[in-house]
Amino acid sequence: MTSDEFQHIASGIPKLPGIYKYYNAANELLYVGKAKHLRKRVSSYFIKTVTNYKTYELVKRIAKIEFTIVDSEQDAFLLENSLIKQFQPKYNINLKDDKSYPFLVIKNEPFPRIFFTRNKINDGSEYLGPYTSVKKVKELLEFIRQTIPLRNCSLNLTTSNIKKKKFKVCLEYHLGNCKGPCEGLQTAEDYREGLQQMKNLLKGNLNPVIRHYKNEMKSNAVTLNFEKAGLIKQKIDFLQNYQSRSVVANAKSINIDVFSLQLEKGVGYVNFLMVRNGTIIQTHTTKVETHLEESLEEILTYTIAQLRSTFNSDATEIVVPFTIEYPQIELTVKVPKGGDRKKLLDLSQKNVSYFIEEIKHKDRLQLNTRKIDKIKLLKELQIDLQLKELPVYIECFDNSNFQGSYPVAAMVCFKNGEPSKKDYRHFNIKTVDGINDFASMEEVVLRRYKRLKEENNNYPQLIIIDGGKGQLSAAVNALKELDLEDKVTVIGLAKNVEEIFFSGDTDSLKLPYNSGSLTYIRRIRDEVHRFGISHHRNKRSKGTFKNELEDIKGIGKQTASELLKALKSVKNIKETIKKGNGEIEIGKIVGLAKAKLVLKHFES
Repeated sequence: MTSDEFQHIASGIPKLPGIYKYYNAANELLYVGKAKHLRKRVSSYFIKTVTNYKTYELVKRIAKIEFTIVDSEQDAFLLENSLIKQFQPKYNINLKDDKSYPFLVIKNEPFPRIFFTRNKINDGSEYLGPYTSVKKVKELLEFIRQTIPLRNCSLNLTTSNIKKKKFKVCLEYHLGNCKGPCEGLQTAEDYREGLQQMKNLLKGNLNPVIRHYKNEMKSNAVTLNFEKAGLIKQKIDFLQNYQSRSVVANAKSINIDVFSLQLEKGVGYVNFLMVRNGTIIQTHTTKVETHLEESLEEILTYTIAQLRSTFNSDATEIVVPFTIEYPQIELTVKVPKGGDRKKLLDLSQKNVSYFIEEIKHKDRLQLNTRKIDKIKLLKELQIDLQLKELPVYIECFDNSNFQGSYPVAAMVCFKNGEPSKKDYRHFNIKTVDGINDFASMEEVVLRRYKRLKEENNNYPQLIIIDGGKGQLSAAVNALKELDLEDKVTVIGLAKNVEEIFFSGDTDSLKLPYNSGSLTYIRRIRDEVHRFGISHHRNKRSKGTFKNELEDIKGIGKQTASELLKALKSVKNIKETIKKGNGEIEIGKIVGLAKAKLVLKHFES
């Protein structure tokens, strides 16, 4: 969208707070932003001189602008973050963190069990977390098991089942890890109290749990039940030891979230410490990918909102390394100069610095290892296939169709042992009528290398054709036409059996199934399958393909769909007609009148 084009719609943009959305010509969402004054903010993209290349590219692609008016800047901020999280537009800040984190679930059932899960189900259960690692969750569960007697069996402890005495206490009861609700030895109220202690523990609030056990220990001592009092004393010691290891700030500290930010080569890294009652109960560092000229304040503000949402933070205070405008009225933002909060901020900064150094260290190790491994693999492939050169540049082709219709082809490229996705190509078959895998393969190979030849580009050392002798011969014919047959090596990989064919050879080459060479070739073949199928799916979903049956006069989309649903493919429809009983079989599906139209089309 140009500045002149924007002027025609500028007057229709309100002078109110809200969010704006930019779309391209294909109606894909490019960017979501917030504003106190929508018209001013949106106008700034088209009036000011753009110095950032990515911003220039964004503005050039804008074909449509939508906006939503809200009551306040805070509402705009919350809506913006929600939309970015949902749609992840190409030009917005993006947290490179697609993991699913585990939760602790308190199951909605009599005497609820507690266990970890990655799936939240709307069944009335209570979910705590999420937590940043399974290891941490298991450590918490083990800690709970040693301090709070909750059941870990899966018995259906309904009131009627307990009254009928269907169950007997197990070893956990005799070890003191369970109070035996299965035999009615523990009330639901007492069990709920244990669950509350568990929640306090997870929030880092150990004092109420310690107080409860001290009172219970005194009660047992008064009644001369010294053995039980001794067991409770062990739990208290365990809790106090855990507390002394966990507390890193003043125990009177209120609930706060601590964030630090560090930029490294244009990439942002943000660390998050969730502090409750002076105890760090969560820590997480994430990588933040930026696309426009976002300031440090914008990066940190956006990331804070996303992380607080992800980890369900309820803290009313956040600690940050520099001043930001965080438009949530109920939230206090502090930049500490000293004291416990400053210590926590410094600790957060140490975490983010360590995270960056770990990435660099791993990259150095992997880079060296990968280089050695890939060269070794490519040398093995060169020997196994008896290639003249090291195959550092490989291309692989595959044809695909859907239900006997809609032929397309795909090509993937591997350089130095890794996918080179910028060189991947899709092909719509142009010169072949119907489904003809051999002719389609010849067309796409011819088109690919004719272009490389015209542009005077390098050719691959190895071309892989996904298919047997027929597809390989078709590819070789294309290379002969371009006078390239002797300049590249081309092989065919037979489906299922995974034999390798060379042009002109009678016998195939059978490499050991688990050999490095065949595994690598299979990886390339699987990648071209994936790439081709995704292209095919996209074209079908966009309605780019037209069903062959719809070309028949009197046959509409619904009738064509019914036929394909019943007979699976156009090929099967043709086979049914060839067998001589096509009119009856097709008539059963769409009626005799339409069946005659189909027969007439395919028999003519």
